[in-house]
Amino acid sequence: MSANNAFHIAVLAGDGIGPEVMAPALEVLRKIETKSGLSFRFTEAPAGANNYLATGKSMPDSTIKLCEEADAILLGACGLPSVRYPDNTEIAPQIELRFIFDLYAGVRPARLIPGVPSPIVGADQRGIDMVVIRESTEGLFASMGKGVVTHEDARETMVITRKTSERLFEFSFRLAERRKARGKPGALACVDKANVFKAFAFFRGIFDEIAKRHPEVKTDRLYVDACSAMLVKRPWDFDVMVMENMFGDIVSDITASLIGGLGMAPSADIGDKYAVFQPCHGTAPDIMGQGKANPTGMILSAAMMLDWLADKHGLESAAEAGEQIERAVDQVYADGLKPMEFGGKNGTADITKAVLGAL
Repeated sequence: MSANNAFHIAVLAGDGIGPEVMAPALEVLRKIETKSGLSFRFTEAPAGANNYLATGKSMPDSTIKLCEEADAILLGACGLPSVRYPDNTEIAPQIELRFIFDLYAGVRPARLIPGVPSPIVGADQRGIDMVVIRESTEGLFASMGKGVVTHEDARETMVITRKTSERLFEFSFRLAERRKARGKPGALACVDKANVFKAFAFFRGIFDEIAKRHPEVKTDRLYVDACSAMLVKRPWDFDVMVMENMFGDIVSDITASLIGGLGMAPSADIGDKYAVFQPCHGTAPDIMGQGKANPTGMILSAAMMLDWLADKHGLESAAEAGEQIERAVDQVYADGLKPMEFGGKNGTADITKAVLGAL
């Protein structure tokens, strides 16, 4: 584990473009080492569909042990559409790690970077800067691998517990408070379907209880369908949103699409002790090996990792290093960097070189 400003990072590059976006993120962190006084030791380990093909397991026990011993976990992208378990579900170590290490808070920021196109008219002037917090161990995903299928029907079970919901909401309020301290609105909305399902009424009730402990945070309650409609009309009205697992899975893809797509979107899965940082995008086997992959989401996920390490260890230099990475990314896009998914000519190498230069 860490000593002062030295951190051991588990690196799971994964499948498809996972290794291609991981390499630039590690280059950026090595550059940060030379500027910040921070020190990183990277240990790479296998995980994903290719490991499953080779061994019959998504991750070896040694990978899980490494993740347990490391200060933080960087994950590229895992899974391939053509590789499936016998029940036809995809290989998904990223989901398995959430259950193994009780990573109940899925943090999905969506910030529109200067120069990046948004499909929302007016977003370039008004800006978009929000965070979706997705509960990551329960909800409908608690049924993963446990569903019952007969010839006549198929059933999955949604689970929401008080223990996890209380921790999730406390985490969400603390994040809203931290954002407020940094000049953001610091508002928190609970997104659910409490008008239809008892489980979501239970979820909202716990939110109301925790809200009483944080009177300085402005709160709101929204139904997920109304929230989704509002997001694509006035995304600048949102700050922090917290929701059940499946709703968060869907809404976080909507918010990523508002800021240029999944290639631009970082994420983290955080628990009381452990955390995994990965881009929101998938393995994109259709562009694998062609130098087209956009490493921005992975680079910004590394910046999120630094901010989390700073908060966990009380190390301001790590927080400043994360902000340096974000400023470098903002600068290169404002200067005209244009990845291929936006119709530009800048591939993985160009983006990496530009960010390193800005640092």
